[in-house]
Amino acid sequence: MVLAEGTAAPDFKLMGTDNQAHSLSEFKGKKIVLYFYPKDDTPGCTKEACDFRDALDSIRELDTEVIGVSKDNVMSHVKFTNKYNLNFMLLADMTGKVCEEYGVLGKKSIFGNSFLGIIRSTFIIDKKGEIAKVFSPVKVEGHRKEVIEALKNV
Repeated sequence: MVLAEGTAAPDFKLMGTDNQAHSLSEFKGKKIVLYFYPKDDTPGCTKEACDFRDALDSIRELDTEVIGVSKDNVMSHVKFTNKYNLNFMLLADMTGKVCEEYGVLGKKSIFGNSFLGIIRSTFIIDKKGEIAKVFSPVKVEGHRKEVIEALKNV
């Protein structure tokens, strides 16, 4: 089950595209858009990442950082970042532990095969480290706008 608004955002430590370990707590005092997505360099995930890339200046004006998380490895994230000139951190949750803690893993199916995968979800985390807003499941089209509007009220 996806974490509820008003609860503390679980801290974590994951490797980022800069090949350093990052934790949520290092961003305390800033708002965070923490978004979980299924797979690097796939159509919906690319659109979502590029939308956040293109809106990053507006998002940072709201004292907010964007962090993307998937189960892809760091090398995949680096290729994805370089290919699309992403200007924010992607973190590798290869074990799925953080995805599980945030409740974003769910049953999915492709071509009749069922598997456990990431349900596209976004969490806005306030400066105190609490979840202020949850979007799950996310529809990519228009998501950037709804995130920016929500940030104005956090």
